[in-house]
Amino acid sequence: MTDTDKFPHPVYKETVLAPLFEGVKTHYAKHMGAINKAHLVMLRETNILSADVARDIANTLQTIEAETDPEALEYTGEHEDYFFFIEAELKRHLGDAGGALHTARSRNDMDHTVFKLALQARAENLIAELHALADAILQKARDEKTTLITAWTHGQPAQPTTFGHYLAAALEVLQRDITRLEAAIEGLDHCPMGAAAITTSGFKIDRDRMAQLLGFKEPLLNSYGCIASVDYVTGLYSAIKLTFLHLGRVIQDMQFWSAFEVGQLHVPNSLVQVSSIMPQKRNPVPIEHMRHLASMTCGRADAVVNTMHNTPFTDMNDSEGEVQQGGYAAFDSASRCARLLTAFIPATSINADRVRANMNAACVTITELADTLVRDEGLSFRQAHEIAAMVSKTVIAMGQGLEAGYEAFTDAFLAQIKRETVLGQQAFLEAVSPEGFILRRDRLGGPAPAALDAAFDIYTVELAELRQKQHLRQTRRQSATSALNITFTKLMEI
Repeated sequence: MTDTDKFPHPVYKETVLAPLFEGVKTHYAKHMGAINKAHLVMLRETNILSADVARDIANTLQTIEAETDPEALEYTGEHEDYFFFIEAELKRHLGDAGGALHTARSRNDMDHTVFKLALQARAENLIAELHALADAILQKARDEKTTLITAWTHGQPAQPTTFGHYLAAALEVLQRDITRLEAAIEGLDHCPMGAAAITTSGFKIDRDRMAQLLGFKEPLLNSYGCIASVDYVTGLYSAIKLTFLHLGRVIQDMQFWSAFEVGQLHVPNSLVQVSSIMPQKRNPVPIEHMRHLASMTCGRADAVVNTMHNTPFTDMNDSEGEVQQGGYAAFDSASRCARLLTAFIPATSINADRVRANMNAACVTITELADTLVRDEGLSFRQAHEIAAMVSKTVIAMGQGLEAGYEAFTDAFLAQIKRETVLGQQAFLEAVSPEGFILRRDRLGGPAPAALDAAFDIYTVELAELRQKQHLRQTRRQSATSALNITFTKLMEI
């Protein structure tokens, strides 16, 4: 049977080829241009192409670049994709010699290289925004290192700590998340070029030179892995998901703390919306936006990772243009969430009166009374715990705070230990005061000012080291771009 159909089928063109062509125009045209230049330089330096052929191709590439506005192109179906459009333009100017540029390469290694280049730029922007968020959290933690808050566990008031101590915990997680993103970016820093379709090439190509010209750290070693392994995608989006899953937990606390019934966190008017009907309402709506942006980021990252599930370990479209472009939405929602949180956290403040009221109502310092009885009265912790429990139940029933509970304490002590306590009223008040609670906890990682200051110094060093890694990477890539342009220009002058 004779097949007289012509490629492409109109529905295939409309549903697949045209959208992919639009995606290349938007995301990859610049990177394909860089690969063309670098590959031509490498082919000339290895004497795979002669000086005359390399010169003609270089000049023609420059002409095509000057004459072509990718954004103005419309997909007609005349060429399968953007790659074949550029190759057709080379052949239009140079004849068969225009096809020489594709010597010793494939769309396979080119595709994964442009995908990595596109992800590099997005990942670096995201890490820079997370560094800005980390800086904002660190500064706010320093500013609030003595600001009392109630810490909650299992949805109930638990112990006093400080806002600075809480933020320091969030910062530590963020630093670990940035470190995970750094590790994922390492996976983007190995160049697939030279793998060709699967097995490299019979030509004596220089893969190290290609990696250098394109700003990569080095080539990805195994050529099969260059076109089959997608861990550079799954690793990156997994790291992004974890970052915003963790930030989402902090955002949820902000929602809880700002609730009318809790009132621990004050959100300023610039970040509050009013009700259209209820004049008394102060709605800290940006918190909701941050929460859903964080959740959308997690979902979008999951969509990319899950697309790779049960796919073959080979070159395949499941990991290419469609899913790559779909994943970029995760960077958009991540960026919006990070920037809003960077503005939100420094703008907030703690409502000291509500904090004190919650502390009194829930007896959150009672643990320190038990500890004091162990130290000063020589009791076992279980004995001390039972006395403290009796005191807290009594004052809660009375609707009073622990500072009014000395008589309840002496009664409970006598009932349990069968002797009078040596703890005077002043010592009792010091034991149950939030300020005393905090000062006692000057151990490594604790909320006392000295412990926090030591932690802040560590965070400052660690963040500087992470920032330096990014700076060195970006400097290398910028230098590579300059070197490629200079080397490519020299080809045109031979």
